[in-house]
Order: sequence, then C-alpha cells, then structure tokens
Amino acid sequence: MGKASLLLLSLVVPFVLLLLPVSRSATVVTHLPGFHDRLPFHLETGYVSVDEETGAELFYYFVESERSPDTDPVILWMTGGPFCSGMIFFEVGPMKFVLAPYNGSLPQLAYNPYSWSKTASIILLDSPVGTGFSYARDVEGYHDIGDFSFSMHVLTFLNKWFTDHPHYQSNPFFVGGSSYAGKMSPIIAQHISQEIELGKQPRINLKGYVVGNPVTGSDYDDNFRVPYAHGVGIISDQLYEAAIRNCKGSYIRPTDKMCARVLNTFQNGTTGEFIRCKKSIPYASEVPSSIKYHFNLTSRGYRALVFSGDHDLVIPFLSTHAWVRSFNFSVVDDWRAWHLDGQAAGFTITYANYITFATIKGGGHVSIEHRPKECLAMARRWLDNEPL
Repeated sequence: MGKASLLLLSLVVPFVLLLLPVSRSATVVTHLPGFHDRLPFHLETGYVSVDEETGAELFYYFVESERSPDTDPVILWMTGGPFCSGMIFFEVGPMKFVLAPYNGSLPQLAYNPYSWSKTASIILLDSPVGTGFSYARDVEGYHDIGDFSFSMHVLTFLNKWFTDHPHYQSNPFFVGGSSYAGKMSPIIAQHISQEIELGKQPRINLKGYVVGNPVTGSDYDDNFRVPYAHGVGIISDQLYEAAIRNCKGSYIRPTDKMCARVLNTFQNGTTGEFIRCKKSIPYASEVPSSIKYHFNLTSRGYRALVFSGDHDLVIPFLSTHAWVRSFNFSVVDDWRAWHLDGQAAGFTITYANYITFATIKGGGHVSIEHRPKECLAMARRWLDNEPL
C-alpha cells in the first residue's frame, strides 16, 4: 500500500468512526473521501461486541446486494493474514483505488464493477481482534489470539448481527474467505451448523462456504510448492531432479543435509508479505489442519466452492486439489475448462460431496484482485446453482 492509500485510510478511519454513535449501532454511509458522488450502493458500517470481559469489538462493512437483496445470498467475507483488513477496497468489495502516481493530493476511489455485491449481499469483517478497525478496550483482549478465539468471536458476531438484521435470516448464507481466512471459513461454518442442529436462535440459513487459495495448515499446503515451481519454470530441471533424488517426495521437513540444501536454494526470492496486514500481534494457529472440517461439512450436504489462482506459489492449486481429491468422492462433472467471453477462464471439476474446485487462469494468491471479472462470473454462476 503506497503513501496515497495510507493518506486515504488516515482520512477514512476518523470519518467512519465519527459516523458511529456511542451506542455502537449500525450507521448508513453515503459518502467517502476520494469519491465525489454519492455511493452507488447501500453501505452500512458498525461495531459488534464479541467479548464483554475484554471489550473486544469487531468492525464490519455491510454492502447490500445490487441485484435482489430480498432473496440474494448473504456472504460473510474475511481476508487472510491473519490480521489483514477486509475493508471495501480489496477483493470482493465495491470500491477500488484509482492507480496514479502519488502527488501529495488525496487519492481517488472508483466504483468496482466486479464487486460481488452484484450477486450477493456482503458482510466484510475485520477479524480477529486487532485487524483493521477491530479492537479491544482491555489489552488482555490482544493476548491469546488464535484460531479458537477467532472462530468463536465470528460466531458471536454473526448471531448478534442476524438478530439485529432479521430481514436477512431467511436468505441463503455462505461463509467465505481467502488465504488464511480460507482455513477459518469451514471451521466457522461447522460451528454454525452445530448451532442449527441444536435449534439455537437466530437460525442462520447456512448453505455452504466459499474459499479462495485457502490455507489448511496441513502438509498439503507446502509439499506441492516444489513440483509447482518446476512446472511453471521457476526452478531448473537440475534443481527439481536434485529435490526428487534427495528429498524423496517430502519437501517440508528435510531428513538429511542434501535435501535441506536443495530446499534452501528453492526458498531464495520466493517469499513476500502482505503490507496491509499487522504483524506485531502474536497469533496461535491452534487448528493443525482444517481439512476434516471441509470433509464434515460437504459430507453433510453443505455446498463448497474451492478456487485457486493458477499462478500462486504460496498455496499452489496442486496443493488444494490434492486434499480435495483425498476425500475420494466420485466425480459428477469431470475436469474441463470453464469460459468467459469466449475464452477459457480456468478449469473446474465437481464432486459428489458438493465440492466444486475451480482454477482461475492467471490468478495469483489473491486471485479476486488479479482476475476480478472472472471471479465474479464464477461466484455468480455457483451461487445461482449454475454450472461454471
């Protein structure tokens, strides 16, 4: 994020917070700095208390569907990291920055024509505590943050949000997220499904989940990086052959010096970071693998869209498809290209346990950012129960 973006955020933060009354009730926002007209969509912002003891509050943006809000799905969307702010300027949100050289003036915003609000209402949530505008009044609220508190805070948020927004309780609901939030999405969805089975209120109309380039925490995530890097020409035949010879198919925990040396060579220039994400707050990855949650949910009839940019070295599509295939469910729509505007936009396959796996041609780790038009088309078709 450049200086211009940081300047805009410094203006947006107090602007948004001033709109929120002391009662923390939701507020409709009609204008934003950097966008000269009235917002062409319905935007609501607010805080929801998720932990009375520490005063933890999660901040959200709610963008109502621009199509048929009374019947369209509602999607909770979280970004990765953890501690990456969702905001409305990234991924599925309805605004984007106008890219221009920084000249000291206020950066401009533009309407995103490929916002997922074209097909669904979206709750963009800053979670866990410490992400974006979400905070805790007591410093203890920033201690012991991890997968467990993350998932339970989101569950509390959703129960309170749907209680305050009963109009949307009957709409189909999906949990969604990219990268690390892709790990948390099925965990949160399973918590919701358990509350549904117990008859708890409000009854959230959970239908499934959507994850992009998802982390699982399992060995699948890392073990396909070397084969993928060779397949797309990042590493040489010689280095790949040395990896095969010395590591014997296991590229995560080297058992000898030669394998370790090869993997160290592979790691050079391949590492990056999300600059809009907080790195100073400790986070505990307490769930070693989310794969069992995917299996449990889809085995019980919940739909899942799992998509991957095919230019992602962080979580290669080979890694994601490998754990999807490990469930050994039968194929109902075999591997094929899916198209947009007469061109192949990626490839897809659907399994009998309600999982649709799709690749996004040319997409990176945050494929919605890289291929917004294709990702919107994919989401719209899947949410409308149409084949990709």
